[in-house]
Amino acid sequence: MWGPNLGGFSDTQDATAEIQAIADQVKSQLEEKENKKFPVFKAVKFRSQVVAGMNYLIKVQVDEDDFVHIRVFESLPHENKPVALTSYQTNKVRHDELTYF
Repeated sequence: MWGPNLGGFSDTQDATAEIQAIADQVKSQLEEKENKKFPVFKAVKFRSQVVAGMNYLIKVQVDEDDFVHIRVFESLPHENKPVALTSYQTNKVRHDELTYF
């Protein structure tokens, strides 16, 4: 099923170009928080949740076998606010389930 469950997150899906663009917008925020650069930053999976805007959980590959999970908030278009990194988890691997954190 594509799209969010009522009030909850959608099923996990393969990342799209749109999701990669969202991840790219918060890459520098994560690099600043972690005090390191990520030469690889490839969105591979995601889940979404409709709120007063959109929440995303995104699994991002940052090295061959190293992943991070990021939680991103995208406000409603009329609010004209940048996409925000709201939380993240490091030291993830490819098979780790993408769950709310």
